[in-house]
Amino acid sequence: MIVDIPDGKDPMRYVWGEVVPGIGVAAANFSGAVNAHTTLGLREFEAARLRIAQINGCVYCLDVRTERDGQKVEEEFADAVSEWRTTDAFDERTRLAAEYAERYALDHHGLDEEFWARMTAGYSQREIVELSMSIGSWLAFGRLNHVLGIDALCVLPHR
Repeated sequence: MIVDIPDGKDPMRYVWGEVVPGIGVAAANFSGAVNAHTTLGLREFEAARLRIAQINGCVYCLDVRTERDGQKVEEEFADAVSEWRTTDAFDERTRLAAEYAERYALDHHGLDEEFWARMTAGYSQREIVELSMSIGSWLAFGRLNHVLGIDALCVLPHR
């Protein structure tokens, strides 16, 4: 743990809300907006989000599942995300979301014309921008949680 958390404080709430409130609260609002205002399908959203969580190693992000209208992805979904290249559990948009998340995080200079041709065939420009902003949020904030060591200390919601 890099940040000293006062006794009785929730680590995530403390770091995100109290340590640097002018930045942390804005970051939390952006993170919340990604979840609250997404237009992406649940499977596409979770494929990208979980792929970033896997890359970041954020314990909290790996455990959380997005819920919409009482629906969540199936338990085996995270395993399928790890195997996005070969799994038969994904349609093309879901596979592209996982691929984009991985390449965005690990090889953004390698996003070539062939990739963009597939991406623009499967997603609208609005969806690509939304997915890009979402991936950026997850990459930055999940990595922040992990690097500061608060990802394993938070109370994880029951899936």
